[in-house]
Formats: sequence, structure tokens, C-alpha cells
Amino acid sequence: MLETLAEMVGSPLMQRALLVALLVGVAAPVMGTYLVQRRLSLLGDGIGHVALTGVAMGWLVGGALGLTPLDALAVPGAVVASIVGAVLIEVVRARGKTSGDVALALLFYGGIAGGVLLIGLAGGTSASLTGYLFGSISTVSTLDVWLTVGLAVVVLGAGLGLRPALFALCHDEEFARAAGLPVRALNVLVAVMAALTVSVSMRVVGVLLVSALMIVPVATSQLLARSFTATMRGAMGVGVAVCVVGLSITYFVPLSPGATIVVLAIAVYAVTSILRPVLVRPARPDDPHLDVEDDVEVKEVV
Repeated sequence: MLETLAEMVGSPLMQRALLVALLVGVAAPVMGTYLVQRRLSLLGDGIGHVALTGVAMGWLVGGALGLTPLDALAVPGAVVASIVGAVLIEVVRARGKTSGDVALALLFYGGIAGGVLLIGLAGGTSASLTGYLFGSISTVSTLDVWLTVGLAVVVLGAGLGLRPALFALCHDEEFARAAGLPVRALNVLVAVMAALTVSVSMRVVGVLLVSALMIVPVATSQLLARSFTATMRGAMGVGVAVCVVGLSITYFVPLSPGATIVVLAIAVYAVTSILRPVLVRPARPDDPHLDVEDDVEVKEVV
């Protein structure tokens, strides 16, 4: 058993995949905490579908430039398409011309259709997108690792560094505006961060399941945590655990990494739900607002 584990850790392919999984496990729940707070849990799904169009666009451009492999520009294409899609949906939502669910539906349908159409123009088939739809550790290259590191640093830097302002925005947008915070810019920032998180995560869990990795660890942490900060920290811990363990399982058993990670995350949520009465202490009768702990200080901007 130990020899097999040593072989797994010593494999360059698994080293790259585990590093990416570790970064994804940290970054995705950070972004997911804000999305859950804003009741935008499905935004990651919509952006994921748009990212698929970006992947196919990367194939098309890579083929036109004669690059090898053809998907060398898949991740950069996904980043660009995700950011454009996320910003557009935020602009549409802010202007109130289209309701949020309709805008998400447009992303869902347009993203899938655009991806299949462009991959056909690039000379591939819908099967060429399977690794991006459900994740594939065999597609993780050294370039992907560096791109993931860079994107994860940006997401974590913004998500943790701007936590007070983003918490105020997600908790009460009117309060954030009254406090003098740049609400419009912060809304766009949240959308861009969600887009980058999708791009970071698609190699491991796939664009169809990336939203689950952003949301399920947060939902699990909320069962036990009593503050925003504790929820985020717990979600990061759950995210890292399910990503690393799930990916390790796929080394020994020929399973889809994305599906394995998500099923494992849901299993952790289910077990936590069952054990919650034992793990969580009852609220003190003299503190009626124990579940709403003011652990984030928002400074007024003059």
C-alpha cells in the first residue's frame, strides 16, 4: 500500500494534478462563499457553459496557428470567454433589462451550443470536449499548472484581501452603497472572480461540475460554522480534502475525477448533516443572535 502511494506521489502526472487539485480546493470555496451569500449559486454553472465555448475557441485558434497540441489555447480561451460572459450577465442584471434567471438560461444554452459548433469548425468532435466537461487529470500539462497557479493567486488575493468589502456587498448591497463602497465595481469584480474560478477548476472537475465544488463545501461548512469567516475557512478545508482524496481515488480506480470529487463532497455534506446535532453546541439562551456573528468589520469610505 505504501509503495503504491509512493508511486502515486512520485508520478509527474499526479504531482501536477494534485497541485492543481489543491489550488482548486482552496480557491473554489472562497468564491463560492460569496456566491452563496448573494444567492447566486447557479452562476458558476452558467459561466461554466460559456467557458466551454472559450475552450472550443481556443481549439479553433490553435488549429489556425498550427499549434501542437490543438488545445494549447483552451484554458486561455476559457478565461477570456468566462470573463466576458460573467461581465455581460452582471451588466444585464444591473440594468434590469433581463431577469437573472433568464440571463443564466441564455448562458447555459448559448455556451453549450457555441462550444459544440466551434469545436466542429476546429475539426474536432463533441467527444473532444469530454475532458473539459467532466475533468481529466491526463490533460493537466505544465502550462496548465502555471496558469492555474496564477489564476488561483488572483482569486485568493481578491477574495481574502477584499473580504470586508465583498462581505458587505453580498450581505446587503444597499448598506455597502451607503457606506461609500464602489458597489458597481465590486459587482463586476465578483463576476470576474467567478469566471476565473471556473477556469481554474475545469481541468480537475470539468465545467459541468465546477459549480458543485464552489457551493457544496460552503453548504457543508454552513452546517457547523457560526460566522462568515468560519464558513469560508471550513469550506476551504472541505474543498481541499475532497479534491485531494477524490483525485487520489481516481489514481487507483478508473473513475472520472470530477464526478468522484463532487460525489465525495456531497457524501461529506450528508454525513455532516446527520452528525450536526452532535457536533454543534446549542445556542445560549441569553444570546438570540449567536448565528449572526459580526466577524467582518466594514470601514466607511469617505
